[in-house]
Amino acid sequence: MKILIVEDEHKIANSIKKALEHERYIVDVAYDGTSGYDLAVSETYDLIVLDRLLPGMDGIEISTKLRANSVHIPIIMLTAKGQLVDKIEGLDSGADDYLVKPFALAELFARIRALTRRPKTATTTILTLDGLTLNPQTYEVVRNGVEIQLSSKEFSLLEYLLRHPQKVLTKEQIMTNVWSYDSDVLPNSVEVYIKHLRDKIDHPFPGPKLIHTVRGFGYKIGLQNKS
Repeated sequence: MKILIVEDEHKIANSIKKALEHERYIVDVAYDGTSGYDLAVSETYDLIVLDRLLPGMDGIEISTKLRANSVHIPIIMLTAKGQLVDKIEGLDSGADDYLVKPFALAELFARIRALTRRPKTATTTILTLDGLTLNPQTYEVVRNGVEIQLSSKEFSLLEYLLRHPQKVLTKEQIMTNVWSYDSDVLPNSVEVYIKHLRDKIDHPFPGPKLIHTVRGFGYKIGLQNKS
């Protein structure tokens, strides 16, 4: 799951980012409103944590513009303003939830879980494909009854592949959706992690392989069609 944090207070933003990454979320951070809006409309996110008072473009304007442009990513708005009129203004701008500073990270995480469980953003709880299952809630991966241990990045890569079965995904698409935008990731990194996945979910098991290279294009997961 990929989250965008738009917060100009670096200490708060970095603290939230570190805590979310510890919970295996993929996190991008923008420290001003303009950069945050640009990321929100150019990248793919499951949720936005948005500060209300920002340089460049404030949270109310960002939320309003996103909704006007049919961007319906769930938004949690953060603010030091706790008056009822301020909450109403934030919610009326299109935010889905409103959290007043200071707040406990545990409460933020609970609100994130609640929003991402909603039908408009939730997907199948357990992803399955030809004897392989992945549970995004428990981080369990099993093939043919055998539990497979994956690193955080391997898990995120496999989850992304399983959410697009039989679809050819380019290295650029994988880098965008599995790594944060400011990561020092190269196309070769995708090849390395694909190899790691094959070593864990394909090579130890008899029968058809699930991860395939589509030369000149990228990778896909699923059984090969017989010609």
